[in-house]
Amino acid sequence: MRIQTIISLCFFLLTSISIYGQAGLRPRGDVNCDWEVNIADVNSIIGSMLAGAEYHSFYTYAHDVNGDKEINIADANLLVKAILGQELPPMPSYSGTLPVLFINTDGHRNIVSKEEYLHADWWLDNMGIEGYESIGSPEEPLGMQIKGRGNYTWTLNKKPLRIKLDTKEKLLGMNKDRHFCLLASDFWTTSLGFELSRGIGLAYTPAVEPVEVVLNGQYIGMYLLTEKIRVDKHRVNINKQEDGETDPNLVTGGWLLEIDNHPDENQFGMFEGNGNWLAVKYHSPENLSPAQFDYIYNYIKNANQAIYTNNNSSVEWKDYIDMDSLACFYIVNEVADEIESFANSLFLHKQRGNNSKLIFGPVWDFGCSFGRQQTPSPCFIYQNTAENFKPHWLEKILQFPDFQLCVRSHWERFYADGLQSIEQYMDQWVERIAPALQSELARWPEFRYDHNIEYLHNHHYKPSLHNKIAWLQSQWGMPTGIDDTDWNE
Repeated sequence: MRIQTIISLCFFLLTSISIYGQAGLRPRGDVNCDWEVNIADVNSIIGSMLAGAEYHSFYTYAHDVNGDKEINIADANLLVKAILGQELPPMPSYSGTLPVLFINTDGHRNIVSKEEYLHADWWLDNMGIEGYESIGSPEEPLGMQIKGRGNYTWTLNKKPLRIKLDTKEKLLGMNKDRHFCLLASDFWTTSLGFELSRGIGLAYTPAVEPVEVVLNGQYIGMYLLTEKIRVDKHRVNINKQEDGETDPNLVTGGWLLEIDNHPDENQFGMFEGNGNWLAVKYHSPENLSPAQFDYIYNYIKNANQAIYTNNNSSVEWKDYIDMDSLACFYIVNEVADEIESFANSLFLHKQRGNNSKLIFGPVWDFGCSFGRQQTPSPCFIYQNTAENFKPHWLEKILQFPDFQLCVRSHWERFYADGLQSIEQYMDQWVERIAPALQSELARWPEFRYDHNIEYLHNHHYKPSLHNKIAWLQSQWGMPTGIDDTDWNE
């Protein structure tokens, strides 16, 4: 049937028939987001076809009515059937076994930018799950700002999101705040990495809870709702330094920094002693006075010089780096086999004061965890890495005997106490998210490998975790006091 015939038929039969109400999910085929399936939707699809549009993300999901990952005449045919009153294939929907976050952007506009916020209404339905509170309702929604986030993950079909609530809310038992992130993937590694961080006792680990999300009436899958890393008494608890500060005593802190290889306007860089480029992003404060810039630039430069000394017995580097936080941060990422941990998304913070030091953490990105086979040749995370994953500072600091002893001391404590409950945590996490993963898989079938629970749990993450822990114990499980071991052999 030709496109012109379809259009004429639709106009003749029904030009404005609504087959669904706005109370539920937006009906399949409601391409233009007016909560009706009618001729306007056919026109939108034909316009997309003539413009050569392609299915590429959940932002164009409504146009792909039949779910074949194309926008073509078959979608227009299904819309004609809907207008004639014939039932369309059902849209994937949430499982209802997790809380559901409903978000409607103004005008149902697509979220296409990581820089531009869109205003949206939202409410959270606890689905009757004990321990969680519903917030708002369809009749009385709350307001938020929403935009995209992420680097590599932003290029995928399923997009990560950043939200800023109009008012502070206690989401899913977390401390009241306005700033949260919706992570689109890495359900296993993120939750496991955060639990390891809590177990070893890092000062702050972002809270994380699984949630199902409906955006503009469409189910877009399961996400991890997590606290955004920022300066706050319930998050990175340091003095908040004002933008443009000039007082020499106040520019010493607090600082929230991130070592990251992705270019950013709030970033400075220098060469490490090994010749690698070190890029440092400043999150707080954001707009620096010359005094602030000079202070933090020189602090990082001096720390860098102290680390890359030719004297491995030097202790000058400890004037700049908090050794205990670095040791714990390193152990967590070594257990998780997170090969990117010292290359990207490496957060640091510094309290106010001339004698304060750089503290490592919080942990954040575990997207590359357990990416390498741990048998038959396990290795440390700084070994056999790709060029873009080369760790900053770590290899050189590991040559200092004091740091080797510090790592072994924290490992002995963590191995005896902090790792005992991790397998139980994994089992409970699997049981908790398993039903929602089935709905997620129906929505995003391309992730079927990542969501195969039996394989991931019994043949991938759990064996990898056991193997890595056992191997690390063979390397580090020595009586405290043994030094000058070459960790690079």
